[in-house]
Amino acid sequence: MFQVRIHGRGGQGVVTAAEMLSIAAFEEGRHAQAFPSFGSERTGAPVVAFCRIADEEIRLREPIMEPDALIIQDPTLLLQVDVFSGLKKGGYILINTSRTFAELGLGDYVRDWPADRLCTVPATDLSRKHVGRPMPNVPLLAGFAAASGIIRLESVIKAINAKFSDRVASNNSAAATEAYQFVADEIKAARHEEAAHA
Repeated sequence: MFQVRIHGRGGQGVVTAAEMLSIAAFEEGRHAQAFPSFGSERTGAPVVAFCRIADEEIRLREPIMEPDALIIQDPTLLLQVDVFSGLKKGGYILINTSRTFAELGLGDYVRDWPADRLCTVPATDLSRKHVGRPMPNVPLLAGFAAASGIIRLESVIKAINAKFSDRVASNNSAAATEAYQFVADEIKAARHEEAAHA
């Protein structure tokens, strides 16, 4: 079973991201479960949502305390919430930012991490460019697909089409495709860099 925890703020589509991730997994014939952690749901308040993906029926119902992957939709949460709590060593970390992990002050934390599991993508910028709104959730899902290989970009696009009307789906698909390529290129560069130092 692969477990994903998504951190963001109210109004950023955190719960929708978890739902779309589960739809994408269903598209691939997997079992999936998505649910939010309800706290104060006001706009701007920290929000957490969870998604489990497995090849067999999922019986667990509790929040994900030890995720295999973190998707962080708002980098300001790094200073406010312990987003890394319970993250499995060597797990995937995807952050919505154009800054590096070192620039975010995370250099020491991720020093022994596999470089190809540490990804950033300017998801808000890509959403503004393609959708006209600062909604980082869809580009981050596509970035997660590129980083983890757990789901395919095609499945993310099917989930987008299931969730949104035609024009909105088309714009989100464009944002997703660019985000996927961005992260794929980032991973390729990280692996090349690691190989050069091996």
